[in-house]
Amino acid sequence: MKLEIGDDFDLARIADSGQCFRWERRGEGWRILSGSDCLYIAPLGGGAYELDCGEDALDALWRDYFDLKESYAAIRGRIDPDADPYLWAAAEGEQGIRILRQDPWETLVSFLISQNRNIPAIRRSIERLAAVCGDERRDAAGRPYFAFPTPEAVAALGEEDLRACALGYRAPYVRTAARAVLDGALDLAALQNAGEAETMAALTGLFGVGVKVASCVSLFGLHHLDSFPRDVWIKRILAREYPGGWPFGAYAPYNGVCQQYMFAYERSRAGKGD
Repeated sequence: MKLEIGDDFDLARIADSGQCFRWERRGEGWRILSGSDCLYIAPLGGGAYELDCGEDALDALWRDYFDLKESYAAIRGRIDPDADPYLWAAAEGEQGIRILRQDPWETLVSFLISQNRNIPAIRRSIERLAAVCGDERRDAAGRPYFAFPTPEAVAALGEEDLRACALGYRAPYVRTAARAVLDGALDLAALQNAGEAETMAALTGLFGVGVKVASCVSLFGLHHLDSFPRDVWIKRILAREYPGGWPFGAYAPYNGVCQQYMFAYERSRAGKGD
């Protein structure tokens, strides 16, 4: 089907923004895996895109996944180029990034795996994990792929099985997270509507989840658009450009969107590709 998008939307920038790990370039477009679902999407030009799904699947999943009900042009429009020239340049330079509405469980596991690793290594481990305990599915053209594994499937694996997926010291973190979801100690669905303090307390209470991973799960998995993860790139930006502190009040409730513009912009200027 053909989809017209009139707002900021750049597949390459979203793919390179560090929030998703199961996107794969295919020709002029992308194959996107999310949970147990698969989508092929390719630009046609002029804000039009070709999708290999129908209206029902678009409305049931992919419209929300791409956060198409939110105007990112309006978010950028809140930035005053005179008052905040760095953020304005970052938002203009990285125009097209959107915060995806990803599955919270998949996001939690992905960012547990991401600790102290580059993006290609993260992707390899996630694909190994999916191949070991994810269900094999077929896309619209009959091509095989593996769904992201459920908490039940992950919890059923031993720690050595998880280490064989190149998880290293992160293996017990992932297994503990699966048990917490299964036992009800962590209710990810409830956290989608929770405040940030409650969300951070619940997530950092898990073995292996620090503030940075919890913030990433909050922003990318629970769609708390005001969450503001701080990695080395963001800390560097804040020290250089905002020595008096980041103006959270000026950009609420979209501080996380601003963070993504700055993160992508800084990495791009540094020529960082991983």
